[in-house]
Amino acid sequence: MQANITQSTFANYGVTHITVDEPLAPHTTWRIGGPADVFVVPHSVDELRGAVLAANQLGLPRLIIGKGSNLLVQDGGIRGVVIKLGDKFSEVTIEGTELVAMAGKSYISVGNIAIKNNLQGLEFATGIPGSVGGAVMMNAGAHGSETKDVLAFADVMDDSGEVRRFDKEALQFGYRHSILKDDPTLIAVAAGFVLRPGDQEEMMKRRTGWTLRRSSTQPLSKPNCGSVFRNPVGTHAGYLIESAGLKGLRRGDAQISPKHANFIVNLGHATAADVLWLMHHAQETVRAIYGIDLETEVRIVGEPASGR
Repeated sequence: MQANITQSTFANYGVTHITVDEPLAPHTTWRIGGPADVFVVPHSVDELRGAVLAANQLGLPRLIIGKGSNLLVQDGGIRGVVIKLGDKFSEVTIEGTELVAMAGKSYISVGNIAIKNNLQGLEFATGIPGSVGGAVMMNAGAHGSETKDVLAFADVMDDSGEVRRFDKEALQFGYRHSILKDDPTLIAVAAGFVLRPGDQEEMMKRRTGWTLRRSSTQPLSKPNCGSVFRNPVGTHAGYLIESAGLKGLRRGDAQISPKHANFIVNLGHATAADVLWLMHHAQETVRAIYGIDLETEVRIVGEPASGR
């Protein structure tokens, strides 16, 4: 489809921030990924609705991203429309013990805002480098807490552009899962959290302790997506990969981190193909040695380079 037709269609729906063939590597924490056919950054709910309706009119598939964590975009890029809910989609309001955040807001930032306002319950979010929308979709968690523990509701846009309020039960939360993960036509627009009064100094000490622990055990200085595999019941993916002798294994500029074996880091110019090779090799090796199937936690999207 011609770029001028695509852009004019989106403009007709009030969408102004649109590019064609946008490289996605700068929009992911792994710094990996081919281009999106169409890339939209809505600055309001109305612009998001316009992007959904324009994509529908053009018959284009769409993918919603936030901070691009927990995401591997393949080297051939993504056909259709990528809609990024970012810094322009990040308003936060607080009323009493209820905090409402737009989907593009950094989850780390939301956790810190709660602490500054003496609200307890979101401290775990200060170590999760994604967006509020992504956290809701994945039921993100850390340190024994999950998003579902403090979430009251999420405002969700459907394929027609209508926004409805989903309560916790309607979101069907599970381990790193919600109904939004199953149905890509549903888009988290905002989330409401019910917190409780807390001692700011206590919460800051807890946050500092977790930060020091992460920096000593995780490769935070190199681009990564967080944990690559889900932890099997009764054990840890990192332990299995390390015990299988794979810690530090490198393919191109992708490497199973010498610091934490459930992280794959980009040493500079890693490709998605490099990362996928390491992932598959780790799965095959762990299966052969331990009889355990490692399930991916990272989302893999797009097409391989030969697909373009």
